[in-house]
Amino acid sequence: MKVVKHVFCFRAPALTTSFLFLLLLLTHVGYCQSASVKDSQAPLRLFIIGNSFSQNASKYLPQLTQEAGHQLIIGRAELGGCSLQRHWEHALAAEQNPEDSKGKPYGGKSLKMLLSEGVWDVITLQQASILSGNIDTYQPYARQLYEYVKQLQPQAKVVLHQTWAYRIDSKDFSQISSKKSAQSAKQMWKESRKAYHTVAKELKIGLIPNGDAFWAINSSPVWAYRMDTSFDVNQTISPALPKQDHSLHVGYFWNQDQLGFDSHHASTAGCYLGSLVWYSFLFDESPAKLTFHPVEIDKPFAEELKKTAWETVQKEKKQFTYK
Repeated sequence: MKVVKHVFCFRAPALTTSFLFLLLLLTHVGYCQSASVKDSQAPLRLFIIGNSFSQNASKYLPQLTQEAGHQLIIGRAELGGCSLQRHWEHALAAEQNPEDSKGKPYGGKSLKMLLSEGVWDVITLQQASILSGNIDTYQPYARQLYEYVKQLQPQAKVVLHQTWAYRIDSKDFSQISSKKSAQSAKQMWKESRKAYHTVAKELKIGLIPNGDAFWAINSSPVWAYRMDTSFDVNQTISPALPKQDHSLHVGYFWNQDQLGFDSHHASTAGCYLGSLVWYSFLFDESPAKLTFHPVEIDKPFAEELKKTAWETVQKEKKQFTYK
């Protein structure tokens, strides 16, 4: 209805009432025709195999998709902290014994049952973030899951969802080998990125580059989160919190009288950036024209996140084309 609103604001004394009514009618008809074209398009059917990180990254995808006039159906097989190995072991258990509860961890359903509930266009896989920097943890499970879902949904496009590095002040970072962990957010991002691209190349599939988009913001001299060195966690009293401007991670928060800290999961801004990356990848459209953003994010930062999401996806598709 935004188009119609501008017609009401137009003033031209020379125009007759009948002409204005005709202009309004034509504008409304044109608007309805445009909307009906998008409404007639088949919905994109997306199935996500992941964990809380995929939930974070797709949180605002429905709002973005709706504003753009697209239709989207999302199916989910997500378990907190779930790795590729665990998803595969659940699927295997269901194949070996359909009555085994281990094979039905997704609300009493197996992965096969969920995938069989429709025809899916895109299916995503991801590694648990704490293992994301260790390439040895991806195989053989990434390939086993890939082949399993392709057997059930041969027409689907299977892609990897690249998870992100933890916040720079995290107390831990991902594995980079069986006996070693990354020592910084930058090292976690680098090793995780290498692992995801290695697997994507081996499977000849695409990748949703959320990890790269997060790092583009987290390494920006203008937009990156900066630690509040004046904040003393041992002396603070509720509801006081440190400055956490532009943090893409939850960070410090109060749970009643207990100060909590989550350097892993995405904040509102991180969820928004993640959803912008998914939108850009799935629809191959810049989100620049979209106006939706959570109220917690100011407009300049929202614009930067939209720009970063689109540029990151374009760079990924240009540099890493496996098919």
